[in-house]
Amino acid sequence: MAGIGPIRQDWEPVVVRKKAPTAAAKKDEKAVNAARRSGAEIETMKKYNAGTNKAASSGTSLNTKRLDDDTENLAREHSLVADHIMHQLSILMITVMSSLVPDERVPSDLKKNLMQARLDKKMTQAQLAQMINEKPQVIQEYESGKAIPNQQIIGKLERALGTKLRGKK
Repeated sequence: MAGIGPIRQDWEPVVVRKKAPTAAAKKDEKAVNAARRSGAEIETMKKYNAGTNKAASSGTSLNTKRLDDDTENLAREHSLVADHIMHQLSILMITVMSSLVPDERVPSDLKKNLMQARLDKKMTQAQLAQMINEKPQVIQEYESGKAIPNQQIIGKLERALGTKLRGKK
């Protein structure tokens, strides 16, 4: 091995990175300042409408206006339909409620029979009411014809007075 001189290294340093810098990293303020210090060429560009939303709204203003108009029309139609439904429901409620409240009052023959039977037994309205466990006002309403007939109360009255108040005696 004579004649071979000193061993020299002929390699250049190699830098290994995990990955190349991304576009965002290249635009980073630190990266731009480092490039300026090293004297690298930096290109700056002003973008049209940068940082505003004018470009997005200018192209779609017709569609947006149409959408707003359609929304208003739909809301108006919805309101009209809701008003119509509410009106129909109120008519239905009145009809149902009027059918539930009977208009019939105590018939005149029942009034007369009740008053005659009570007077025959020589009872006051309060005494008769106490016998059938009702308030005296109930007897007063039946005799004046203001009460709505209740078959249970009429049955109690018939038993207490010992006579038929409905129909034939």
